[in-house]
Amino acid sequence: MSNKGYFGEYGGRYVAEVLRRPLEELEAVFESALTDSRFCDEIEAFARDYSGRPTPLLFAKNATREAGGADIFVKLEGLANTGAHKINNAAGQALLAGRMGKSRIIAETGAGQHGVATAAACARLGLECVVYMGEEDIRRQRPNVYWMELFGAEVRPVTSGTRTLKDAVNAALRDWAASWENTHYLLGSALGPAPFPDMVREFQAVIGRETRDQLTAARPAASEPDALVACVGGGSNAIGFFEPWLVTDDAGRPLLVGAEAGGRGSDPGDNAVRMAGAGCLGVVQGYRSRFLTDADGQVLPTHSISAGLDYAGIGPQLAHLGETGRIRFVAVSDRSALEALQFFARTEGLIFAMESAHGAAAALDVARELGSGRTVVVNMSGRGDKDIFISAAALDGAAWRAFLRSESEREEPA
Repeated sequence: MSNKGYFGEYGGRYVAEVLRRPLEELEAVFESALTDSRFCDEIEAFARDYSGRPTPLLFAKNATREAGGADIFVKLEGLANTGAHKINNAAGQALLAGRMGKSRIIAETGAGQHGVATAAACARLGLECVVYMGEEDIRRQRPNVYWMELFGAEVRPVTSGTRTLKDAVNAALRDWAASWENTHYLLGSALGPAPFPDMVREFQAVIGRETRDQLTAARPAASEPDALVACVGGGSNAIGFFEPWLVTDDAGRPLLVGAEAGGRGSDPGDNAVRMAGAGCLGVVQGYRSRFLTDADGQVLPTHSISAGLDYAGIGPQLAHLGETGRIRFVAVSDRSALEALQFFARTEGLIFAMESAHGAAAALDVARELGSGRTVVVNMSGRGDKDIFISAAALDGAAWRAFLRSESEREEPA
């Protein structure tokens, strides 16, 4: 857990006075719930009966053989209900909202997976749901918008700024400041003002704890992994995946690798590399961390082929762990992510989400670096159904555009 909301110099609660009371209320309820057996039973039942946990841990034997090097395992969070790890946190916070007597949920989303998970959890629990999403992300992730609305959520386009995740967070915070008495802000990543980083990590830690137990069952004689790899936008899947191994006797084992969005180049606005690039210490959206900012401290535009990694900041605990050397951060380009997507589809029949494909690319590099006889586990934080308009356009552009044109013409009224 954090030290009064801080991880080293990162974290905290830098918010307007109007948000102090709801954050203090949330912190008290969260801490109480963790020690309440009835709440823990609710979480477990939701995970088992609705989310579909535990998710499998797959030995990627074909990928291992073709890539060469260490044995590669894949934690299949994409097989959780709603298609990604996001349901773990959405369920936990939605149940907390009910405990607080809140009838309305608001959320932000980039890739749309958090929005889908939140909308689904709200449908299941009978809660009103509003999801803020940047207009650019709505364009990129139209399938997930459709699912959110099918679940009964209202998707509100955000047209300010870069019209991506950063701006969706700002819009959600403004809504919460005006409506907190009956509304809970279900923040989707391990960032924001305290207690959100602790809370999201705790609800996502099921990923790492399952992985540890499954690896022990699969390889009793050598159950400890040599490396774990995850993509990092805000950081919810990574911090949950890494959680059982954050404190070890040997600070360097296992190797923890976070894959950031290297985008299309190293120039400002062409990537979202905070820890392995030009991130600067700053306070944005209620917390202190590393952000991509200009000389005046203004947040810079970012780019990633994956909407979920297209964010200028990073969760404070991950920033602290990167600064202290516990996590190695690497930049993965759009092109490398697409190549990893194709590789695992061809060798294992797995369709990684574009976000997770960044982790897959880094895992292949780590496996080759470590060599045979070692074990690498990569978190497939989501599956790639949602990305078909992105991946098909990038990998099969002419045929895909012809298909879309034919569908458009077919649907036009006579």
